[in-house]
Amino acid sequence: MAEYPQDVVQRFHATPEQVDAGLVGEPPRTWASIVIEEYDPAWAQRFAAVRTSIVEALGDVALGVEHVGSTAVPGLAAKPIIDVDLTVEDTATEPAYLPALERLGYRLVLREPWWHGHRMLVGPAEDVNLHVWPQGAPEPVRHRLFRDWLRSHPDDRERYAETKRRLARDTAHRPRDYSLAKNDVIDEIYARVFAA
Repeated sequence: MAEYPQDVVQRFHATPEQVDAGLVGEPPRTWASIVIEEYDPAWAQRFAAVRTSIVEALGDVALGVEHVGSTAVPGLAAKPIIDVDLTVEDTATEPAYLPALERLGYRLVLREPWWHGHRMLVGPAEDVNLHVWPQGAPEPVRHRLFRDWLRSHPDDRERYAETKRRLARDTAHRPRDYSLAKNDVIDEIYARVFAA
């Protein structure tokens, strides 16, 4: 069994109030409804283009750029939004990365210093959620573990897809509840990841 640091094993659950407190400007329009689509191989190509543009814009400031979330798992139904984890030295030093990303059309929508310094930007078409983390943050480690587990465990991949479809229907009248509603199944899957 692999040993993981406690801050990787212990997952943070944000409350709606915390999300609201971290909001910068207008929320993305994609938060207004949840649409789950069948897996599209073009998502990997979209990430490759996003990664290239970020690396070109930030150079050595970009310590890591990873495709995470459901669109990074072949065969998994997902919202058609590419989740990207960008690691920089320190997210609090926004002048080091934010202006270059804004020139690419990204817009800062969340600033959450209480959650490992997390920042979230959306791309110009709002089809990319760019999560910015400081070096050493545990959340990107969890994202990669979850992604890689779902890539190699079809039963959990299908369980997660079915849960997402059901919750998208169940939260249609309150779409901001969708992400929080997934916590139980995500925690169940993480329990298997950390026990393996």
